[in-house]
Amino acid sequence: MSTRTRAVLLSAVAAALALTLSACGKGGTSGGGGDTNFVTGNNGIDTVPAGKRATAPDLSGETIDGKTLDVADYKGKVVVLNVWGSWCGPCREEAQYFAKVSKEYQDKGVQFVGINTRDTSTTPAVNFEKEHGVEYPSLYDPTGKLMLRFKRGTLNPQAVPSTLVLDREGNIAARSLAALSEDKLRKMIAPVLAEK
Repeated sequence: MSTRTRAVLLSAVAAALALTLSACGKGGTSGGGGDTNFVTGNNGIDTVPAGKRATAPDLSGETIDGKTLDVADYKGKVVVLNVWGSWCGPCREEAQYFAKVSKEYQDKGVQFVGINTRDTSTTPAVNFEKEHGVEYPSLYDPTGKLMLRFKRGTLNPQAVPSTLVLDREGNIAARSLAALSEDKLRKMIAPVLAEK
């Protein structure tokens, strides 16, 4: 095994371990404890009031189709971030809803962005999007580096799938750590979209 292959493998294992461990914390933080300022609703969606939201980290890089993307370029729009993998059963279940709702909201100031993680190449990710009719861009994050950029104590993605909604200022307004139905996805977006 080459040194480069070994380094990539170790990075992937470290990221996977960090993501697994982060899901075990209390209070929705990636280390547990602390005042998080967010409320978990009875529908499993965590929300943060407008004045207490954390800014999303730098989420930029190459997409699964080889283009470059920076989520910060969508400031002024509500952004729905969906962390997924082609290998993930619940991701396959919710993909149809994300494809449908993203088309409905594309002219209403909402931008969907996927973050593809733990796929070892872009081929299965591209095939997944074609199969499920997903037309919005997805950043390619095979080792989970983008997910690890979220600060401790914020609404961070701790599982696959995870969905975050960013407000028009680029702050994290809501999070779900489970697959979403079409109805729950709409309910997650609606209050953030209604903000002035």
